[in-house]
Order: sequence, then C-alpha cells, then structure tokens
Amino acid sequence: MLFGLDGVEIGLIIVFLCLFGGILSGFPVAFAIGGAGIISFGIIAALDSAGLLVHQAIDTGSEAYRQLVNSGVRPDTISIFRYPELPRAAEHVFAQGWEVAMDRNVSFIVNRINERVLAGASIETLLAVLMFVLMGITLERSKIANDLLTTMARVFGPLPGGLAVSIVVVGAFLAASTGIVGATVVTMGLLALPTMLRNNYSPELATGVIAASGTLGQIIPPSIVIVLLGTLAGDLYSTAQETRAMEAGCSDALTYLGEPAVVSVGTLFQAALLPGILLAILYAVYAFGYALLNPHKAPAVQMGAASEEPITRAEGLTWFLGVPAALIVGVVLMSSFNIVGSQSTIVSAFSDAGQTASLRTTVGADCKAAMIDLHGQEAWDTAVAEQAAIDAAGGVEEAHKLTDEELAAAREAKIANAAPIGSGIATIIVLLGLTLAVGRGVAPSRDGKPLILGAIGLLVLALVDILFIKPTTSASATVVLIILPIALALYGCKTAAARCARNDLIRVVFPPLVLIVAVLGSILGGITNPTPAAALGAGGAIMLAAYRRLKDEGQSGMVIIYATFAVALAILTGINFDLRINQEVVTAESYAAFFFAYGCYLYALFGLLYGCWVLFCGGVLTPIVRETAKVTSMVFTILIGSQLLNLVVISFGGEHYIQDFLKSFDSEMKVFLIVMLVLFILGFVLDFLEIIYIVIPIVGPVIYGGSFDPKWVTIMVAVNLQTSFLTPPFGFALFYLRGVAPKEVTTGHIYRGVVPFVLIQVLGLAILWLFPSIVTIVPALMPS
Repeated sequence: MLFGLDGVEIGLIIVFLCLFGGILSGFPVAFAIGGAGIISFGIIAALDSAGLLVHQAIDTGSEAYRQLVNSGVRPDTISIFRYPELPRAAEHVFAQGWEVAMDRNVSFIVNRINERVLAGASIETLLAVLMFVLMGITLERSKIANDLLTTMARVFGPLPGGLAVSIVVVGAFLAASTGIVGATVVTMGLLALPTMLRNNYSPELATGVIAASGTLGQIIPPSIVIVLLGTLAGDLYSTAQETRAMEAGCSDALTYLGEPAVVSVGTLFQAALLPGILLAILYAVYAFGYALLNPHKAPAVQMGAASEEPITRAEGLTWFLGVPAALIVGVVLMSSFNIVGSQSTIVSAFSDAGQTASLRTTVGADCKAAMIDLHGQEAWDTAVAEQAAIDAAGGVEEAHKLTDEELAAAREAKIANAAPIGSGIATIIVLLGLTLAVGRGVAPSRDGKPLILGAIGLLVLALVDILFIKPTTSASATVVLIILPIALALYGCKTAAARCARNDLIRVVFPPLVLIVAVLGSILGGITNPTPAAALGAGGAIMLAAYRRLKDEGQSGMVIIYATFAVALAILTGINFDLRINQEVVTAESYAAFFFAYGCYLYALFGLLYGCWVLFCGGVLTPIVRETAKVTSMVFTILIGSQLLNLVVISFGGEHYIQDFLKSFDSEMKVFLIVMLVLFILGFVLDFLEIIYIVIPIVGPVIYGGSFDPKWVTIMVAVNLQTSFLTPPFGFALFYLRGVAPKEVTTGHIYRGVVPFVLIQVLGLAILWLFPSIVTIVPALMPS
C-alpha cells in the first residue's frame, strides 16, 4: 500500500486535492469541478495500472467470513470498519479495470444529465430555480431594498442597536422576496454600511450583521438552496427507505404504516419557515444585546421624521393588533363551529370506500421493529387497532355507484350541513376588514365616516349570506345579491387604501408583502407546487418593478394596477363559476363567466407584456435577463460537473467506503453528528452548491436511511450549509461585502464581525437539534 494507506483512501485524497486545486486555480467553479473529476480519474487510473493503489477488501471466500454470515449477520452490514479482524484480500481499486469504469461513467453521466438536466422528472422542480432567480434579480433592480432600509431605519433607529436590528428585518424581508444572497449583501453593504459607520457603529458589528442577514435567503423560503437540496433529498430518501424496507423484510417497500417515503420541495418550504424566523430573531437579539452592553459601539440614531400621522399607543394596539386579531380569531372560531365553511353541493357519484388499514399486521419481526423505530410504538398500536376494527366489521367496504335516490339523499344531507357563511365570503370580509382597520389606524384623526360605511357594508354582506344565499343559490344570483354590500365595503376600502398609501411603512412594505404572500401562501398552503408559484412570483416582480419605474418617471401605473386586479378577478371567477365549456350542456351563466375570466386573463397578460416593455425601454430588462441566465447557467453547469465528480468517486469504490465507515457506528445520532461536523468544516472551503451536489449524494443514503424525519434532516443540512457563506476564508458573503465596503473597513473587521454570527448559526442548529418540532410543526398543520 502506498504510504501505508488503502488505495480507496488515496483515491479520495486525490479527488479532494484536485477539487481544491481546481477551485483555487481561478477557473470558474462550474468548470473546475468537472475538470477536477477528469484529472483525478486519470491520476487514479494511472496509479492503479502501475499497481501502486491496492484496496484491502474483506475476503468473502474465507472461513471466518462464512461463519459470520451463517451466524445471522447480513452481508451488507459487514465492512472493514465494523469487523477489522476479518481476513483481507488485495485487489485493484478498479475491480474490472479503469477502461470499463470509464465506459460505465460516460454512459451513466449521459443518462444522468438527461434525467436531471434535460428531460427528467425533476426538471420541472428545477425550473423553479430559474423563476426564483428571475424574481429575485427583478426585485433587486426595482430598488425595493433602498426603500426598505430607509423605512426600517426610521422605525428601529431610535432603539439601542436599532440600525443593526433594521438590517436583520430587511434581510429577512428580502430573503422572503428575493432569496439572492449576493444581491442582498451588496445592496445592504452599499446603502447601510456607510450610514452605520457615520453613526459610530462598530465596523465588526456592522459588517457581521450585514453579511449574516444577507444569508437568510438561503433558509427562508423561497430558497434556491432548499429547491436544489429538496430535489436531491426526495430521491435519496425514497431510495434509502426502500432499501431499508427490503432489508427488514417489509413487502411494501415504499410504505411504512401507510406513509409513503416521499418528501417534496413544498413540504421543505413549510419546514424551513420557522427555522428561518428563528435565525433572524437570534441575529436581532444579539444586535440588541450587543448595543446594551456596548452603547458607544451601537448607539440609538434618529433617522428623520416619518410622514405618517402620530398615534397613541392605545390607538396603535386597537387598530393594528386588536381589531385584526379579533377578525382572524373570530373567523377561525366560527369555522370550528361550522358557522363559516364550505357551501358546496357537489357529491361523488360513488360511495366512499371503507377505511383501509394503514398496515398489514402479519409482518415479520424485523419489519415490525423497523416500523416501530421509524414511527414509534403508538403508531404501531394504532395500526393494529385499525386492523382489528376492520376485521370485526367484516372487512373493508367496497365503493359502489350510487343510485339516483342515494345521490339525492347525499346532496340533501350536504345542503343541510352547509355552513351559514361561505368560506369565500368570510375571506373577503377578513381581507377588506383588515384594510379598513389599518386605514383607520394610520390616520385616526381623519373623518371616519367612509370607513364606517365600509364596515357596515361588510356586516350587510355577512347578513345577506346568512339570510338569502343558500347552497343551492346560483353563482350569478349570488353575485347580484352581494354586489351592493361589496361596493359599499370597497368604497370604504378605497379611502383606507388612500390613507395607507401616505404611510411610509405601509407604502414600502405592502407591495412586496402581497407578492410574498401570493407566492409563499400558494406553496405553504398546499395550493400549488413551487414551480407555478415561482412563475407567479417572477411575473409579479416584473409588474412591480415596472410600476416603480413608471412612478419614478412621473407616469401613470394604472395599467399595472388594473392588470393585478384582473388576475384577482380571474381567480375569483374560476373559484365561484363552472368554467368548463367543453361539456355537452353548458349554461349561459358558465359562458358569461368563461368569457369574463378569459378577458381578465388577456388583460393580465397585456399588463405583464406592458411591464416587460417598460423595463426594456428603461434599460432594465436586458441586464435582468442576462444576470438570470448567468446565475442559472452556473447552477446547472455545477450540477453537471458535480455528477461527473461523483461518478469518479463511485467508480473506484469511494462512495461505499465512506458509507461503510458511517454505518460502522451503532448510534444513528452519532452518524448524523459526524456528517454535520464534516459539512460544517467543508463549508470553510467549499460553496453550498459543491457540497449539495458532491457530498450529499455520498452521505445521503446513510442519513436518509434511518428513522429521522427527512424534513428535519434536510433543514438541518440547509442551515449548516448557510454557514458556508459566512465562514472564512472562502465565505461568499464575505467576498461580496469586501467588494463594496469602504476603505476604512478591513478584511479583519469583516472576519471578526462574522464570528459571533457563525456561533449563532451553531446555536440555531443546537436548538433545532434539541427541539425538532420547530421544523415539523408547520408541515403537520398545513394541508397535504
């Protein structure tokens, strides 16, 4: 053995040195990774052909090995790490020669590129990366960060460390709207860093909080990291659990207690919400605590008077907290008592099948133990009780087609159980009511009669729904009944919106907030998957940027506003009317609704194209498209190059060697801790993309093949990868900030400034480790 090391170990060292050297060479990382794979394969192949690389594998023909297998030990669990005393046999690292390995690698990489880059099942999800990048760059070019920084500085500036806290708030907000770390760090570095330094802020605190807050886009959804990691984690988890189920003797390989072994990007977005907010809170708490202990290094600053009307604390609590909370909590409580709910009369033509068992209880002991390990004893006992109840009832009831009498009875039962207030009407009342409340809160001294009329309109709307609108009322009749109270409510909301538009905070925060709610709400609520939501976000960002451009030039932006309303009207029409006109019998009402919705769609499309034209004429669209193409090309090129590097590691047995080492530990928790420590260390020298596509495929079958919740595992990895942006010497956020920092800010200031925030990242990981429910509670509450 060369240098006393196993041939596979030397091969792994060569791969790492080639990768590290390629990154330091100055070549683009996307090409350096693929080049490192080709060069390392050539070196390993040459050394193997010369007989210098020898792998000491377990001799499967020895008597000791046969005795171990005959004792009940599965062959797949036997490794040189777990049983070092077994006889060894020397063999080449390329068992069938490097020529066969190269031929297999070329064929595999072509198939893998086709599956994951060109036409595979995951390409639709990966398209979300393109859309989110376009959305982020467009919003960054629309100068949203400028307004947010100015406004938040006015709000938080008078507090100790207020400017640092405002940076954290803006960073979290930009993370949810753009998710582009480089753009966020550069923008805040250009705008906020000089202001903080002029106001005697410590350079370490200023640079640290800007760099750390800029990286929140890596964890707060919509996050490109989670999209890329989620597409990989889904495949790894399904494959690992299928392998585990087969080894445990479970006949249904993809199912444990009725739960399929899948994890989606949308679910991971839900899981990442609270951890992202947790990190933002920890950053803000540190900034505030630092200011209290060192007031001369983070003083309170008055950033100028705001344009809004001063209000008392009681008025603020009433209109910004009390009334909105009463509206939302009231509707939630009424929905629990079926006062608010669905008024649909649609029934299925078939009866429901009887409840099937989530488990066939006649499974082997190993399968039972694996299921209990994965889901717990309580879930197993519940499954056994389900099966017992089904057996006692004589088996599962089959579904059958309902007769006309059964259909009529089912429809009558649904009508009788319908809620008095429809969920759609309740949603309208809440949204318009919140508008009226906020409009009153920002200007309590102004005439309140228009807002009172709007509130009366909402009350009348609720009464009309209770008294006159029944589940059998047609959609057109419903529109006629509610049009007057809604018009009265909109009159009040128009006045409220005009008052809100004069408030700096609402004027700046509201437009991007609506976009964030539309994108994240559709994903977190389970309405759609990330790709259509990303497309909605990209289109909305273009229209928002165009509106800002028109206002800056003194032109009217009503076309964009009307296009936004057209989108809302098209959605509302589709929810309340049957737009299917390809049926045999189509009513005039459906035809009218279809053409109205189609007209709204065409106008919304016109508004989007008009927005693109405005940005193009202003010289903004071209750099947006160019920058989007550059970023997405880099991501997909790294994906291809990392696949090549992975295949090199697989070809000489490096992947199985690492996996056997991890599996040699009896504690699953210890294995995951080792992986997290390795990822943290690699973050000092590698970018998150290299770690995702090079390291995760190797360790994924081990960390996703146990009993840990895959959502928790993925979010822990994502938070860990976030530190790769902050850890010296190759933290990208540090490079971004160094490039725009004033001359008086040194690299030492930046490095010292990020150290506390790296420790905060570690603290955040520890909190998520001790309280995994922070990750799992939101997906558990959201609809599937």
